[in-house]
Amino acid sequence: MTSFVFVLLILIPVIVAVNYAEKVDKFLRHADLTAGTILKEYYVNFIINIGNMILPLALFVSVLFFTSKLASNTEIIAINNAKISFKRFLYPYFIGATIVTVFSLALNHFIVPRSSKIYNKFDNQYLKNRPKNYDVVNNVNMQLSDNEYIYMRSYHLINNSGTDFCYEVYEGNKLKRKLIADNIRFVKKDSTYRLTKFYDRRIIDDGDDRISFGRRMDTIYNFKPNDLLHVDTFAKEMQTPELLNYIDASEARGRGNLNAYLVELHKRTSLPISSYILTLIAVALGSVKRRGGIGFNLTVGVILMFVYVFLLKIVEVLGAGADASPFIYVWMPNIIFGLVAAYLYFNARK
Repeated sequence: MTSFVFVLLILIPVIVAVNYAEKVDKFLRHADLTAGTILKEYYVNFIINIGNMILPLALFVSVLFFTSKLASNTEIIAINNAKISFKRFLYPYFIGATIVTVFSLALNHFIVPRSSKIYNKFDNQYLKNRPKNYDVVNNVNMQLSDNEYIYMRSYHLINNSGTDFCYEVYEGNKLKRKLIADNIRFVKKDSTYRLTKFYDRRIIDDGDDRISFGRRMDTIYNFKPNDLLHVDTFAKEMQTPELLNYIDASEARGRGNLNAYLVELHKRTSLPISSYILTLIAVALGSVKRRGGIGFNLTVGVILMFVYVFLLKIVEVLGAGADASPFIYVWMPNIIFGLVAAYLYFNARK
């Protein structure tokens, strides 16, 4: 665990220094931006995000370094001669991996999303010079309940108004009501929607129609303006209970592709769990004394670490595709490296 903390203390300052070198000119463009604001709102949250991402990888490097040092000092040979099995030898490592995994799970599911919200707000405001939210949502198509649907040509999130609004109610496959309006506006004070120039048609059971129209009507619908916004980056800013509720509500409303949200959800668990797999690989590689010494083991370890990070980025993109299975793609790096870990474990045990 001391080696693990040491690796983090080496990696994080280097990453922060490189990031600062890239961003310093953008910081200086804003006269109102103080050093305290940069540290508090940007770099504190940047360290939380980047630290969380490299926790399993830092654990991997530290375990590999520590175990290789044991092997280099022939301490593992002494342990083996004392008839201590390789399985028993792994116990302390997995206790350490469990500590890191539990801490990483708490970070992923609760702390990092809140931190990402502050970080992204700062990033969009000062570094990218653009608002966090999109101003306009086009071609809105949402299911409010089992038999209620709404459509809008566009909705402006700044002034909370939309154009070409349509509300439909079905009974099975039969249309029972259709309401159209030129404009719709959300009234925050009353949490109601105000329709202008509306036309409301209700179909009665005996086949007759009841039609009403007018210049203005106030009504209530089961959605809020923010529900219309479907931006994948918002998944990173929701704590897991909130993200689960959003996914359930979106599926109930007939929302389209939610794979980006599901990828984020599964990744929050798969990345911490990888600590066990990477620990097993590191122990299996480092426990053998080689002619190349610690340097050879660390070289192999760093190569495997970069391969793992590369796979994580690839599956994150592929898993967000409309026809993909997010669960399978997100867990694929762990499955692949789990097989590698199993192979190394059975060979190292011999």
